[in-house]
Amino acid sequence: MIFIAAKFQIKPEHADAWPEISREFTQACRAEEGCLWFDWSRSLDDPTEYVLVEAFRDDAAGGAHVKSAHFAKATSQLPSYLVSTPKIINCSIEGTGWSELGEMAVSAAG
Repeated sequence: MIFIAAKFQIKPEHADAWPEISREFTQACRAEEGCLWFDWSRSLDDPTEYVLVEAFRDDAAGGAHVKSAHFAKATSQLPSYLVSTPKIINCSIEGTGWSELGEMAVSAAG
């Protein structure tokens, strides 16, 4: 799978509204046939920072994502809400989903 983590520094006046600002793009990406997940989180330390964790089935799905109309629309519109260019980690890894964190295993007995 293609695994991507990206940090977005949002202009302070738009930080609280970012989930709504990015909603159309988020929904369109989640609807892509090759998208495994597309999830935003807000930093606990910096309320203007959002982290996007996304994954695509394979190179073809990742390619379709960046060639989509909604991606083109987002790359033309969303930067106006940002302080700086997002930072990204993009890598290909084996698998199609999340693995368990064995060091924090939760037993059935609780």
